Amino acid sequence: MKTIIIEDEKPAARRLGRMLDSLDLTVSTMLHSVEEAIDWFQTNEHPDLIFLDIQLSDGLSFEIFDVIEVHSAIIFTTAFDEYALKAFKLNSIDYLLKPIDDEDLEQAVNKYRKLFKSANEPSKIALDFEDIKKLLVNPLEREYKKRFTAKVGQHLKIINAEDVESFYSENKGTYAATKDGRNYLLDTTLEQLEEELKPQMFFRVSRKFFVNIDHIKDIVSYTNSRLQIKLKNNPDHEIIVSREKVKDFKLWLE
Repeated sequence: MKTIIIEDEKPAARRLGRMLDSLDLTVSTMLHSVEEAIDWFQTNEHPDLIFLDIQLSDGLSFEIFDVIEVHSAIIFTTAFDEYALKAFKLNSIDYLLKPIDDEDLEQAVNKYRKLFKSANEPSKIALDFEDIKKLLVNPLEREYKKRFTAKVGQHLKIINAEDVESFYSENKGTYAATKDGRNYLLDTTLEQLEEELKPQMFFRVSRKFFVNIDHIKDIVSYTNSRLQIKLKNNPDHEIIVSREKVKDFKLWLE
């Protein structure tokens, strides 16, 4: 079974290779860009299985398949959130969210082996890239909400997302804490905001808070392996990164 990895971050590619080796799956080739992958596919026998990062240093990996007709099976590896990928999960072998978990990887490999064993040839379990692009690329390029409105007396206040230091819930209400130190009640929920906020800008650190990376003043160690966030203009808010969120929060900061 011939397996390759297409991943622009070389340390991540090597780590994935070691993880696959422990699952008795040997990686024959590691490629790191769209251009390199196209050149390789033009001169080499195509593999049975590709571990494919979606966004490479020189573009989306789907650009490879605009040039090369590939019938390999694909397991996606991506840093994009699960929400953007839900629609395409049923159309692929699997996808793995970075940082890749050992158990998730083993399940994906086992899933592929079962499908490969039942298929007469690899092409029978290959993906329809046009369908995948429709499902994946559009969500990744979608616009996130740039402003919100809050009722202040008889007036509507327009609040730009970039001016919000945090969104939080309190007494069954959802509030925006802005850089001018004001707190505005919004007609929404944190769950709705999770789908509307730009993930590069906002991170949900707990059930009660989203924080804006541009308005974090300080991050300090807290009890039970948690972290405490201090905002630039709303210092009275006690924002604690829950223990189960700490790892992802640190990755988000990078």
